[in-house]
Amino acid sequence: MAHYNLPLVTVITVVYNNLKYIRDAIESVLSQDYSRIEHIVIDGGSTDGTVDIIEEYDDKISVFLSEPDEGIFDALNKGIVRAHGDFIGILHSDDLFCDKYVISDVINKMIDTETEL
Repeated sequence: MAHYNLPLVTVITVVYNNLKYIRDAIESVLSQDYSRIEHIVIDGGSTDGTVDIIEEYDDKISVFLSEPDEGIFDALNKGIVRAHGDFIGILHSDDLFCDKYVISDVINKMIDTETEL
């Protein structure tokens, strides 16, 4: 299937003061072999250097917002309203995809089983 025919997948990562793991989470999204990923990172106003790490990936992150929020669900909702994907997934700031095929495997399974896209 041609790249432009593939569904867009939005991955939302919310973070607050997680300098220790945010780089790994971002790298995990970037390592995916699926070609149409929009990565949205919502930061709750971190003060520990997390924002500095995220800004290193400015050219690879689709949307980055850093401002105080009312907690994780408020932050997730900020990401959802900014999402353009046909599908939205969440990767928390201290999580990783188990391998580089996770998103492509899910999308391919949906295509193979004729799941409504």
